[in-house]
This record gives sequence, C-alpha cells and structure tokens, in this order.
Amino acid sequence: MMIKRFILLIFLFSSGIHAQEKSAFRDGEWLQFKISYGWFNATTATLKVKKEHLDGKELYHVIGKGKTTGLLDIFFKVRDNYESYVHPESIKPYKFIRKVNEGGYTKNKAIYFDHETLKAEVHNYKKDTISEHKIKRGTQDMISALYNLRDEVDIYDLQKGDEFTLNLFFDEDNFDFKTVYLRQEKVETKFGTINCLVFRPYVKAGRVFEEKESVTIWISKDENKIPVKIEAKLSVGSLVARLNAFKGLANSFKITQQ
Repeated sequence: MMIKRFILLIFLFSSGIHAQEKSAFRDGEWLQFKISYGWFNATTATLKVKKEHLDGKELYHVIGKGKTTGLLDIFFKVRDNYESYVHPESIKPYKFIRKVNEGGYTKNKAIYFDHETLKAEVHNYKKDTISEHKIKRGTQDMISALYNLRDEVDIYDLQKGDEFTLNLFFDEDNFDFKTVYLRQEKVETKFGTINCLVFRPYVKAGRVFEEKESVTIWISKDENKIPVKIEAKLSVGSLVARLNAFKGLANSFKITQQ
C-alpha cells in the first residue's frame, strides 16, 4: 500500500557524514508532517524525542506515529507505531519497536541490538517467536538512522553528487540505504521560506514507486537538519509530505518570513 510505504520514508530520511559540534536534536523535539495525495490530505505523521530509562540505561526514546485521515481512514485505516531507544552518545539503537495495523494487516515486533556481538534478537509477538540475526558494525534501525545522520551531517561541506550509505536492519534483514546529495533550494512553507539541502534516496522500483529515483527529500540547511518536504512519484500520481508543525528544536530554525 503506497500510503504505508510513504510513512516509512518519512521515518527514514538520509543525508551525509562528518561530525558537528552542536547536536541536531534534543529531549522534547516534536515534528508533525501532513501527507497529501493529489488534492486529498491522506495521512499525518509525527516524530517525538524524549529521554527515558530502560534496563538501567538512560536513552533517547524516539516515537514515530502515522495514521490515515478523512475519507481514506474509512476505507483503509492505517495506525503505524515505530519506536527506537537510542544510546545518546553513539546514536546507535538499543531497542526497536514496530507495531502497526494497515488495513487489517498487523505486525507486532521488537528488536534488541547488541553492537558488541553484532547480533540482533527479533521478538515476533504476533507469532510468539524469537530469532537471532547477524548485523554489520554501525547498523541502524529505520528510526535511529534519521537521528544518527542528522547529528553527523556537516551541512557546510557537501558537494553535488556526494553519496552516503548506511546499513539498516529491518524486518529481519540487513540492507544498504544509499542517498545522493543534489543541490540547495529554497522551499516555501506555511512558516515562511526555508533554505534546504536536496537529497535523493535510492529505492527499489516496483508496483508502488515508478523508478529507482522516484523520491526527493528537502532538509533544512541549519543545525537542526529536519525534513521540510518529501515527494514520491508513484505508479499513479504522487505523494507529498510537508512539515506542518514543530516544537522543542535544539537550535535556531532559520526561516525567512513571507
């Protein structure tokens, strides 16, 4: 279903690598996106960060939620919940939760990461099974990847055509996720004009996306590096996600008033 896959993309933007002094996010950050399909506002998605203790560890708890709205919610209800407990210094995942209901299709899983033994333990609560899998060094889940790269990207040292790759562990599989930096561009938003960096993540062509280069992402060119706009060309029409609300940002958000 194209809506649910697009929600995954919102939770999985990617950028570049090189450390910066300032952290890109903090406890209390909250982002909301509104997703439209043609003339219809079809879905909303949110990302929230808060500090919590789990198993005696102080971690960032990042919660991503997506749901359909309006008429679409009557015919195809989506309630997606993705959570990641992340080590605050290394920004590596400790625990990942995926609990979704997508038109009656449900999943309820938790993944525990051990970065010393390079193993991931997958608890499938729906099937009542536990399985162990090998992971690569530096592996991320789909939520922690966003925050790891936001914290690492050097917005002042990007060159057109720069490519960046992360290893992700998702749905009991390891896979590479590559992103290419394209250009700088100004984006008009409800808040004003925002200077953005434009990236293109490479996704598999299939029955949802038209081709490998069907997704484009605009990231704010400031120390926050938050997604401002995401556009995906689909087999029929296109989906666009726009930043709709925010609070608790770690750094100044540079906006030119309209």
